[in-house]
Amino acid sequence: MFALMQSTRTQSLHLCIDSATGLKAVIAIHNERLGPALGGCRYLAYPDDDSAMSDAIRLAQGMTYKAALAGLPLGGGKAVIIRNPHVENRAALFEAFGRFVDSLEGRYITAIDSGTSTLDMDCIAQSTQHVTSTTAAGDPSPHSAMGVFAGIRATAMARLGTDNLEGLRVAVQGLGNVGYALAEQLHAAGAVLLVSDHDPGRVQLAMEQFNAHPVASEALISTPCDIFAPCGLGAVLNSQSVMQLRCAAVAGSANNQLTHLQVADQLEHRGICMPRTTSSTRAG
Repeated sequence: MFALMQSTRTQSLHLCIDSATGLKAVIAIHNERLGPALGGCRYLAYPDDDSAMSDAIRLAQGMTYKAALAGLPLGGGKAVIIRNPHVENRAALFEAFGRFVDSLEGRYITAIDSGTSTLDMDCIAQSTQHVTSTTAAGDPSPHSAMGVFAGIRATAMARLGTDNLEGLRVAVQGLGNVGYALAEQLHAAGAVLLVSDHDPGRVQLAMEQFNAHPVASEALISTPCDIFAPCGLGAVLNSQSVMQLRCAAVAGSANNQLTHLQVADQLEHRGICMPRTTSSTRAG
């Protein structure tokens, strides 16, 4: 883990266990040069603890770059809560995480991310002021989706010669906070949606509300479409999966979409456009 921290120039890594609530959490602070580290809190199951820490480190690095590119007085951080299938009191768990955040005395500001909601942020706010995306502050997901939607329109113009999305086939991988909001905007623009998600309830909802066509998660990447929009977890594009793509362009909201920079060369070689609408590289 120290080698990964060194290669990504991560400033610090913080771990917390709270036996009373079952909390196991990681906070990675990549850089505080421009200000306190801002980054979302993920609540996901991981195959092992090292995977959780690696995810936090790489995502924190991406947040540093995002804040710097946007000209914000913020550094980059990220938090991961390792999801246990048997949690007795979710609210208490997030309140405990809030105490963990508060112990860093403002060096890290947490927010909504994969697996968390504004209600979870409200629970965190019971223990610390260093949190955003609460019910009062508002869910930033629709705004993120709006940025990706604009990126898709620009991509369509550059690659397909029109920014009119009517009838355009867009494969949305992941219907979480941002992915679902993006699907809503694409549907309103007349796009034909192909969707996948590990939660069948989200897929069913997209079918009912957006007339979306469900596709198995493992098959979506090879499904013919105009634009492939990864909106789930990172590292979906690797040397093998890129060869399965049957699209003109990739434009989605997921962080760290590429396993390594050489994958971008493969995309270019295949004539597949990938705009820099989001943090699309995975460092380390």
